[in-house]
Amino acid sequence: MTKLRKTSKTKLHEESINTGSGQTILKPDVNENKARSVTDLRESGQSTAAPASEEDRKIRQAFVDKDWNEIKIADSWQIFKVMAEFVDGFEKLAKIGPCVSVFGSARTKSDNKYYIMAEEIAAKLVRHGYGVITGGGPGIMEAGNKGAHSEGGRSVGLNIQLPFEQFNNIYIDSDKLINFDYFFVRKVMFVKYAQGFIGMPGGFGTLDELFEAITLIQTKKIGAFPIVLVGRSYWEGLFKWIEDVMLHTENNISAEDLDLVHIVDDATEAVKIIDDFYSKYLLSPNF
Repeated sequence: MTKLRKTSKTKLHEESINTGSGQTILKPDVNENKARSVTDLRESGQSTAAPASEEDRKIRQAFVDKDWNEIKIADSWQIFKVMAEFVDGFEKLAKIGPCVSVFGSARTKSDNKYYIMAEEIAAKLVRHGYGVITGGGPGIMEAGNKGAHSEGGRSVGLNIQLPFEQFNNIYIDSDKLINFDYFFVRKVMFVKYAQGFIGMPGGFGTLDELFEAITLIQTKKIGAFPIVLVGRSYWEGLFKWIEDVMLHTENNISAEDLDLVHIVDDATEAVKIIDDFYSKYLLSPNF
């Protein structure tokens, strides 16, 4: 019995018409034309067309097998970049003293009530002996740095390079502005050098930073530093769902985990929670 082997797409139709003739049709190897490395992709005729977008390029790149030499070059260089960001962060932040990290949206305008409240909280924190760490950008981050700067306190900015929204504000101490490419390195700095956390209303980035801190405290990877969320109308719906679904329905957290977070509505109460926490240990900032 004669076997036919498909050698190109042009023969697929020709061979399909032989179905039922007694001849065995072999299915084409779907990997026959697959690029097996970045080099293969570049050299293939299909690579001449430019990707539709940067997002398209990233998605396509994830499906390309790399040879060992390409892996060594790309990944080894990335390791050194990550190390450099950690070293820069450790060197600049090692001696900043007691600080509170303030999270919140980059999109919040200066006339928004939460912007005004974040500025007031930061100013009060400085008057009580703390420095302020923010993400270094506009919005709530700017408000936090502005409040700290206005009182002559330490004003730290952990800026991240993004295609939109993010640029460093002008209220950061010149020697305490750090620029990051990697979110995970930046989050280490938020947590490692903070003795408390203030969460203002924000988006996915704010939630990411907030739940990073909660998770590290819940799993006892860091001390049980106070976490204060400002704006009951903004946060209570989320934590009602956490209580009803995560705790009572699915039993995915413990009841005491809810005690890790305090929700308040004004600047004075937010700062008082942090002060009261440290007074239990007879500790106070000592710049």
